[in-house]
Amino acid sequence: MPDVPVSALDARQQKLVGNARVALENGNFAFASEACGHVLKAVPGCVEARRLQRTAQLGLFAVKNSLRPKAADGLSSTPFIFSSVTKDPLQALASAEKILETDPTSASALKLLAEAARALDLPETAAFAREAAHEQEPDDQGNLLELGEAWLAVGRPQDALHAADTLLKLTPLDSAAQNLMRKAAIAKTSRESGWDGWTTAREKSAGEAIAAAPRLKGAGAAPEAEARLELAEAVALVAREPGHLAHYRAVVDHYRKLGEPAEALAWLRKARKLAAGAVDMALATQESELSITLLELQVKAAESALLASPGDPDVQARLAAAKRELASFRLFELRGNVERRPNDLTARQALGALYFERGQFDEAIAQFLEAQKSPALRPAVLLGLGRAYKAKKLHELAVTQFVMAKTELGPMDEQKKEVIYQLGECYEQLGRREQAIAEFKAIYAEDVVYRDVAAKINAYFGK
Repeated sequence: MPDVPVSALDARQQKLVGNARVALENGNFAFASEACGHVLKAVPGCVEARRLQRTAQLGLFAVKNSLRPKAADGLSSTPFIFSSVTKDPLQALASAEKILETDPTSASALKLLAEAARALDLPETAAFAREAAHEQEPDDQGNLLELGEAWLAVGRPQDALHAADTLLKLTPLDSAAQNLMRKAAIAKTSRESGWDGWTTAREKSAGEAIAAAPRLKGAGAAPEAEARLELAEAVALVAREPGHLAHYRAVVDHYRKLGEPAEALAWLRKARKLAAGAVDMALATQESELSITLLELQVKAAESALLASPGDPDVQARLAAAKRELASFRLFELRGNVERRPNDLTARQALGALYFERGQFDEAIAQFLEAQKSPALRPAVLLGLGRAYKAKKLHELAVTQFVMAKTELGPMDEQKKEVIYQLGECYEQLGRREQAIAEFKAIYAEDVVYRDVAAKINAYFGK
């Protein structure tokens, strides 16, 4: 008894579904529910009709029960009905439908509907019923597991992966959830890659899927699928050995591979609560990087929203707030790095650059003066130092820095062009036009389209 789309119904049934839609739009919930009921009595697998009926039933229920408490679940005292599913699934289906007519919020009736649909080989209907039950009881882990399996059965492995991930966060050692994670990862990869002609997870039994996992991990499995498989194993290892820092690292690494920085950061912070993790500088660095990544994503999301709604003051305010938060966090982190490691000259250079971006030129100069002690960083630091002096209109001091940087740099590259250009501008500010044009000519000889050097050269020679 397969699921049936509306297009496969006969003309009379299609008309009933169409009339139900119109009735629903007009708020005539009773008619919409009754019309869909007629269709479902003849064709139980028409999921679209069942969705319309549920919407109508919920609307009718809300109107009837707005001033009185919800009635008790119609299945609370009759658990034996579930045992009848295998004996007479059609009768079980009818029992669930009867209860839902009165109380569409009955999670028990929805689960009975799902079980009956599965027994009747109506996977789309089963998934629909499990989803509805999950909406009513989102904390029911047993139903969420069944929902994940139902999603697999209808070829929705990504949703099944999400269900398994949610379950494993709650109970990392749940073997059924680990099994679902493995099957979903394999199903997703097999669908994307076409391995063995698989099209949906239903084409292989659970046992075959689990047996295939080690083989797929070593047989060119897609990176995401392999990471999902290893993620489930790493989470389970954390549960078994909660004091083992390496297991947490593995979970963090897998989430980063999967492009899920929020989850990676959550696990990294768990790792940092361990005694070993609290003093692990590599983890501290990763925590900072992931935090910045999330804040950058927040800025990008706000920028995208502004492109979609240009001029919207609320979106503009959100973008400005996101940028301030990112800048403040970067400053906080860099200050902390310098305080913890005062001899880390790379951190001092980065802090100086951030101070410069914020217009805090004296603070930038202080950091650059320390950072220039590093031979490897010296040319870049001299450039930063010169720009900071220039911003303060201390052009003679800026010239000294730029000349030293120019001398220490090798062949002409982008960094050296920047140094020479800044030097030329300082000479202009000091009224030393000949020296300025000599610097611009040096750039022009290598790159005629660099900034406005061509315009400066042409203006000087009167062209």
